[in-house]
Amino acid sequence: MPELPEVETTVRGLTPVLHHQRLTLVEPRRADLRKAIPVDLRQRMQGATVTSLGRRAKYGLIDTDRGDTMIFHLGMSGRWRVDPGDLIAHDHLVIETAAGRRLALNDPRRFGFLDLVPTDALPTYPPFMAMGPEPLGPDLTADYLLDALAGRAAPIKAMLLDQRIVAGLGNIYVCEALHIARIAPSRAAGRIALYRLERLVEAIRTVLLSAIEAGGSTLRDFAAPDGELGYFSKQFLVYGREGQPCACGGVVKRRVEAGRSTFWCPRCQRG
Repeated sequence: MPELPEVETTVRGLTPVLHHQRLTLVEPRRADLRKAIPVDLRQRMQGATVTSLGRRAKYGLIDTDRGDTMIFHLGMSGRWRVDPGDLIAHDHLVIETAAGRRLALNDPRRFGFLDLVPTDALPTYPPFMAMGPEPLGPDLTADYLLDALAGRAAPIKAMLLDQRIVAGLGNIYVCEALHIARIAPSRAAGRIALYRLERLVEAIRTVLLSAIEAGGSTLRDFAAPDGELGYFSKQFLVYGREGQPCACGGVVKRRVEAGRSTFWCPRCQRG
């Protein structure tokens, strides 16, 4: 599933194509995404001008001068194709601009979705209301985590995956960040000292920014809008490296809980 860096990469790839552009065609082509495409999406988007693009957690945001925001979620296999020569199966939405550019939202597994809401209603959009701070924003601090995790006996990895604690973190990058911070994924979240949380916040930002710079990972079907695959998977320190040596001299371990794999090094992630 595309995680935060992949969505950020997507938004950055769409920006030069869509920003300040008038949408001359907005054509829903298939209705079989995870949820139905809004019936008035064409009416409200076609003819509008895109004023900005952004991201909230793993959701992409496209704002228009009509006071609407189109929200997209890439699900497990979704991606935007830029200037495709021909439309293909599973191109669910086609957008054309006054500059002659074309975009197609393609999602073979159909777990993604599109929504359209008034821009000023974004703070009360149900998926956003309970979300914690953005991991790359100023509100994610060690002091915030100390307060949010106080008294929590649940493992720190589970807490970081809880979108109510931090928005947008996924399994891959949590494994990597905990390794960089030298914190065991099974450590009780409420028993981590402030100085270690400071190290964790820094590690989260480091791993996410590195992944964005590399264009995301190549796991599953993700590709950026220009068709290029990301290369962050070549930089994984622990994820997907079960049985391989860690830089500290230990050996990377793996366990599966609730269908998710956790990768860590018992030697350098002891506490």
